[in-house]
Amino acid sequence: MGFDFENPPLQDGHRLHHTVAPNRWCVTRQDLIEFRSLVKKHVAEGNIVPSEFDPFDPNDDCIGPCVHTIAKQLIIPVTQKAGNPSWALMLHPDGLECDLYVTHGWLEGIYEFIDKVVNSWPRG
Repeated sequence: MGFDFENPPLQDGHRLHHTVAPNRWCVTRQDLIEFRSLVKKHVAEGNIVPSEFDPFDPNDDCIGPCVHTIAKQLIIPVTQKAGNPSWALMLHPDGLECDLYVTHGWLEGIYEFIDKVVNSWPRG
């Protein structure tokens, strides 16, 4: 992975959210693949842990922690270090052209979500 998630570059998240059009707040298919690996790494290292709310199995590679857990234990801490941009704008501060829109459920397992999106991504 080329992006340093441990020491993300500091950005002005407030400014980005007011200057980059919302239809450009996007991630790529490759970003999702790399994000899955990042989550797996953090689970293996004990940085993302089961809770009473989300008693996921750290050895499971199919469903994974729920999106709420990932937001709380990974996304929010990393984006706070980066100056509070969204995850998409943290990775792509100028934004990206969006060709596809997906949504998630907060209780959905992150591995299941990513795998379904990646495997359903239109070719081309």
